[in-house]
Amino acid sequence: MVTDQGGGVSEAEGGPVRHIPVLLPEVLAALEPAPGKVILDGTFGAGGYSSAILKAGADVIALDRDPTAIAAGQAQVSEWGGRLKLIHAQFSELLAHAPEGGLDGVVLDIGVSSMQIDEAERGFSFQRKGPLDMRMSASGVSAADVVNRAKVSDLIRIFGFLGEEKQSGRIARAIEKRRAEQPFETTRDLAGLIEVVTPRKAKDKIHPATRVFQALRIFVNDELGELAQALFAAEKALKPGGRLVVVTFHSLEDRIVKAFFQDRSGKAAGSRHLPMVTARAATFTPVGKPMVSASEEEASLNPRARSAKLRAGIRTEAQSPGNDLSIFNLPELASLARLGG
Repeated sequence: MVTDQGGGVSEAEGGPVRHIPVLLPEVLAALEPAPGKVILDGTFGAGGYSSAILKAGADVIALDRDPTAIAAGQAQVSEWGGRLKLIHAQFSELLAHAPEGGLDGVVLDIGVSSMQIDEAERGFSFQRKGPLDMRMSASGVSAADVVNRAKVSDLIRIFGFLGEEKQSGRIARAIEKRRAEQPFETTRDLAGLIEVVTPRKAKDKIHPATRVFQALRIFVNDELGELAQALFAAEKALKPGGRLVVVTFHSLEDRIVKAFFQDRSGKAAGSRHLPMVTARAATFTPVGKPMVSASEEEASLNPRARSAKLRAGIRTEAQSPGNDLSIFNLPELASLARLGG
């Protein structure tokens, strides 16, 4: 979500971003909230989706890993008189918070929120000087821990895969040299070094530090692993006929969601080089188009919507085949636990 492929100000750069729920009409159309239904919003944020779902008549169980979002959302909890339940938890844990009879819907808006970007002390934006943090949950390993302690080979993989940074080797080696003299502490420390190592060219649409900051944020919060586990959890938590709606903002996230729905479609897999894999019962059937993107009008009004993609499915009665992470082809990266201090 941080890298803006459309050429505008990316969220890592810290441009003014007002929180506007992305693809809201499309999300509601795919989710079909109504009185008597219970919908889980796995990424509460500022409550944009939750409020719209509540207005449509459904009850909402909302999760957020950010304690700041939980505190800010208490006013909405009071406003809705018990119809909104707000829980401090990661969305990969959603199964533990689903009612016994199952959920009628799950919606996930993947990525960092504009509220987090706007808080300099969270360290998500390099245009605002703050600690090199980036932790959505405000606990655990920080971006500074990674930059100051990870092996050069690990940094190269993190920047290259999670940030799609072509100069990952040059940047990683420059980090190693600089941290031997002085550890990185602030967002400007790291962004300044990257600007020197890979200067911005006239044709560049984004700041040279954007992809590295994106990679660090995704790595520190294990965003791809969290998303994969959340999809498995939603599959188990939804009742037959329940709907899973996911909005992503980056190709890495969208690939995971696309792979999940393809794997759960019940279609046999294989190629002319490999034997056909036996088809199994589909656990999801598609809702509308395979992928929905923002209209030109929405993208012009809300820059955050430019890269947004929505995918959705309806839960069948078939049993979940289990959590097989191999379907996502996730990379093996450095251990977060090993980098903690």
